[in-house]
Order: sequence, then C-alpha cells, then structure tokens
Amino acid sequence: MSVTGLPFDDFRVLLRDLPGPDSQALVAARDRDRQLTKPPGSLGRLEEIAIWLAAWSGRVPAVNRPLVAIFAGNHGVARHGITPFPSSVTQQMVENFAAGGAAINQICVAHDLGLKIFDLALDYPTGDITVEPALSERDCAATMAFGMEAIAGGTDLLCLGEMGIGNTTIAAAINLALYGGAAEDWVGPGTGSQGEMLERKIAVVKQAVEFHRDHLSDPLEVMRRLGGREIAAMAGAILAARMERIPVLIDGYVATAAAALLKAANPSALDHCLIGHVSAEPGHLKAIDKLGKTPLLALGMRLGEGTGAALAAGIVKAAAACHTGMATFEQAGVTNAGTH
Repeated sequence: MSVTGLPFDDFRVLLRDLPGPDSQALVAARDRDRQLTKPPGSLGRLEEIAIWLAAWSGRVPAVNRPLVAIFAGNHGVARHGITPFPSSVTQQMVENFAAGGAAINQICVAHDLGLKIFDLALDYPTGDITVEPALSERDCAATMAFGMEAIAGGTDLLCLGEMGIGNTTIAAAINLALYGGAAEDWVGPGTGSQGEMLERKIAVVKQAVEFHRDHLSDPLEVMRRLGGREIAAMAGAILAARMERIPVLIDGYVATAAAALLKAANPSALDHCLIGHVSAEPGHLKAIDKLGKTPLLALGMRLGEGTGAALAAGIVKAAAACHTGMATFEQAGVTNAGTH
C-alpha cells in the first residue's frame, strides 16, 4: 500500500485502470470454435465459456490449476440473534474444511480442484454495523490486500467462497445500500432464520443501512461500513485475478455481494467473472440480475463454502476440454456445412 494518501486510494486507481480482454486470444478462440466438428452454437454456453476463458486468460482455453479460495470472517452484528448458529461455528467449520470433512472438500475431490482456506481474524468480529462501521478504512484496505494474495501460488481459474455466521445479513445490507428497495427484498433465511429471528434480521438490516445512509454513495465506503473481512478479501481476490488475467467463478449470495461492490465502482469490473450458481437465498437471483449475469447452475443450494462455484468449475473445465480437444472438420475428415 502507498505511504501517502488514504488506504483506499490504491484500490481506486486499480479499479479505474482495469485491463480489458485479450482481443487476439478472443478472435483465435472464436475462429477455432467455428471449425470444430459440431453445428455452430450446438454446445450453447459451453462455447461462450471457452471463448470467455480465452479472452480473460489471454491464451488457448485451459483449466489446469483451478483453485477454490474460502474466506472466513466473523461479524459483530451476529450478537443481535439473527441466526440459529453462534459465531463459534465459523471457526469450527474452518477446522472441518482443514480436516476434509465439509461438502466443499468432497466437491474439490470430485472435480480435482485445489483448496485454500483463509481465516480472517475470527477471534475479532467486525463492528456491529447497526451502530458503527464494520471496519476502519485502513483495516478494510489491508484485508482487501490480504485477499489479493489468494492467487499468489498460481491458478488459472479462481472459485470464490466464504464462511461466516451472520454474513447473509451483511450481504442483504450491502444489496439494500447499493440497489435500494425494502430490506425484505434482500433478507432471507440464511442458515435457517425463521419467524421472530427473521424479523430481527430484517430490522437489523434496515437499522444498519439507515445508520450509515450518509456514506453509501461510495462503494468502498459501503464495503467498510456494512461489509466484513470476507467481503473485503473476496473483492481483493477478484481484483487481483483481473490484474493477473485469471478468470473467476463467484459462488452464492455473499460472494455476489462482494463482487457487486466492485461493479458499483467500475461497470466493467466483473467482466472476467461468471456466477457459478443461483442459490436458494431469495435475494440472490435479484442480485445476479443487477449484475447482468446468468448463473451456470440452479441446484437449490444455499450452503456457501464456494460449493456452487466449485461445481460450476467442472462445467468450465469441460468447456475448455471440448474447445481444445475436439477435432476440426478438416482433422476429422468431416464435411463442414460452412464450406458449401
């Protein structure tokens, strides 16, 4: 980070000067797609995914080192009784990930994906967003910078996930701040909030956005005031991936909220990203629509942990394999309709 200026200044510069797609790789992928042994467009979104991979990686579509990165954080707002689980479950689940006992571990094994877990100061929950900012600008910027390190070991497809008791409340508050409407539009059950607990969750989101209402025109301020450490880290990871030409798969409701903050700062910030799945959390499809995206999967899941993004990675791997491994009409000796 720079020695002078405010902590967010470096991120504002990054967001302003984002690299675009590689036009040569894009054209080459489109040309090859037209020559493969299939009717044009017959692989549907698989064709689009392969071309997207080429454009944002700057090379022939390939997924050889996919990585699932899970960021775990705790939230001061959980003290309001908005979720059936205590904050201690975040740490317990991180230990479960490390031991290989969670759903995400099994999906990573099934699709041959790498997995990294990032424990973001779980013993120090963020500020209670109903009465104070979640993070200082300095802490938020430092957490974004930490998130950027997720790609340090090298990867060619980054799948983003999270773990954090109370973070669907955080995601709802971010969406309400960015898009307006009513709190009820964005608040869902999360890990199982129902009845009075769900009513408390709605009230907390309203109270938080009202408390910070004079500071919500700047997406980075929304992040530090209403977000959490996993939100900031995921945003940092998405930015770093863009700078290093790494395509990204975004997971569920919480990861989508982190991504939305970047798009609010620069409309092109998520062009290198796809949404892995639409979760069963009621606000997620609405949030995806706001981003102008179409999810790859709709399986009724709402677990987090990067599970939807990891499942979608299997589709992306298949798209790359079809593009690079299929024969062309010429190679296979098959007559191409386009030659007549």
